[in-house]
Amino acid sequence: MNDTPTEPGLPPSLRLLKGLVIVLMITMIVGVITVVGLLVTRMPNANAIAPVLPADLQMPQGAMPQAVTMGAGWIGVVTTDNRILIFTPQGKLHQELVIAPLTGG
Repeated sequence: MNDTPTEPGLPPSLRLLKGLVIVLMITMIVGVITVVGLLVTRMPNANAIAPVLPADLQMPQGAMPQAVTMGAGWIGVVTTDNRILIFTPQGKLHQELVIAPLTGG
């Protein structure tokens, strides 16, 4: 004799919902692992050493750098007074471009 009450099972609609939640959870875990894996394998140079500016880069009098970019054989510096200064890799000023300020409209 067994006097232990038997627990009724889940209704069919809840069993379906439980299965869908488990499938969603597994899908999300696989998705996160895939995204992390792609980020790690597609960005191998994320820890690469950043380019270094020449120590003897001389800005013209009154020029304050706002942004710097580097190309093959040149360094570009955007200044706060609307100029673009192009330097050689050795740090000598090669070219200066004056940018006309944009007007509203």
